[in-house]
Amino acid sequence: MIDLSTPIKPGAVPMDGLSADLALRSLVIGLTAFLTVVDLFATQAILPSLTRHYGVTPAAMGFAVNASTFGMAVASLVVGFFSPHINRRNGILLSLALLAIPTSLLASAPNLAVFTALRVAQGLCMASAFALTLAYLGEQCSAMDAGGAFAAYITGNVASNLVGRLISAAVADGLGLAWNFYVFAALNLAGAALVYFTIKHVQPMHAMSATESPLAAMFAHWRDPRLRAAYGIGFCILFAFIGTFTFVNFVLVRPPLSLGMMGLGFVYVVFLPSVLTTLLAGRIASRLGPRPTIWGSLAVAGIGLPLMLTPHLGVVLAGMVLVGVGTFFAQATATGFVGQAATDGRGIASGTYLACYFCGGLVGTAVLGRLFDAFGWQACVAGVGLALAAAALLTIDLKR
Repeated sequence: MIDLSTPIKPGAVPMDGLSADLALRSLVIGLTAFLTVVDLFATQAILPSLTRHYGVTPAAMGFAVNASTFGMAVASLVVGFFSPHINRRNGILLSLALLAIPTSLLASAPNLAVFTALRVAQGLCMASAFALTLAYLGEQCSAMDAGGAFAAYITGNVASNLVGRLISAAVADGLGLAWNFYVFAALNLAGAALVYFTIKHVQPMHAMSATESPLAAMFAHWRDPRLRAAYGIGFCILFAFIGTFTFVNFVLVRPPLSLGMMGLGFVYVVFLPSVLTTLLAGRIASRLGPRPTIWGSLAVAGIGLPLMLTPHLGVVLAGMVLVGVGTFFAQATATGFVGQAATDGRGIASGTYLACYFCGGLVGTAVLGRLFDAFGWQACVAGVGLALAAAALLTIDLKR
């Protein structure tokens, strides 16, 4: 089993061995990300079924399912603040082990309030592991391979969106809603086991000085216009992503598309291109710079929005592919940029970025849910377009 804590030195092994080691390390990084956030969006595949089960509106159920983003925002900020004092390996391992508890309890949640609270608890655990892993990668990877490591991690995130939804739809359709959550609790424990065997003897390589407080580091990051812009871009990206892939589920199950549960699950094969393209984000951003890369990504996502307004399934799916490719590519680029732009207190910078990112998801659910209930899918898509435009404006402040 590969140890992610062991640096790979190009001169120590032949090029073919080096490539194999890098590929294996990227695979383990991606798999860790997959098992960390597989719960986050998988539940969206069964949103219509949950809406019927609890007898609520799409906006109410969408807010409950995405309440995990609130927990993730809070945990990202707290973990980032105390990051210099948290052992990376133990923190990630404990977070993933504890995640299995609220995940399994969701199977018997008696009402929407309890369901929402458990989703918040899931978010607290997921974000703790997520933020600590990003801090770990920023500390352990050199500037040369950091982009590739972050891209591999975000690619695992993308894969969780696809495979998680497929698993959720298949298990709920075949065994019922309760078993869906038991299966994901088992995946949480598998993530803890992976971390146990692949991360060892982690010591931060970019620790803050003893005189620098976490609060001072956080304020210093906010004064940096580049990091401030990156935080805003993260907010807008998940705002747009949540708005698209939460409420499109209700469009897909209604006439004229009228998909069933398994059909809705298989729709999320649209994330497969994103799994492949996101791996290239680090390399392209290094070559072109963050601004052109993010602008191009946002443009791709924007092209997909009008396609999702048509009554034809193939065209809607094409639009979903473009939005997924664009938003995930932009996210990978912005995440890597934060890890490299923050020369001190990288754990705090990553935690602040993730807090803003997940706050965008929560605000997007609330705002776009209201638009969807009151004015329909067209208004929701328009709101997504405004978020992408805001991200494009913020990108002006990003510099190498």
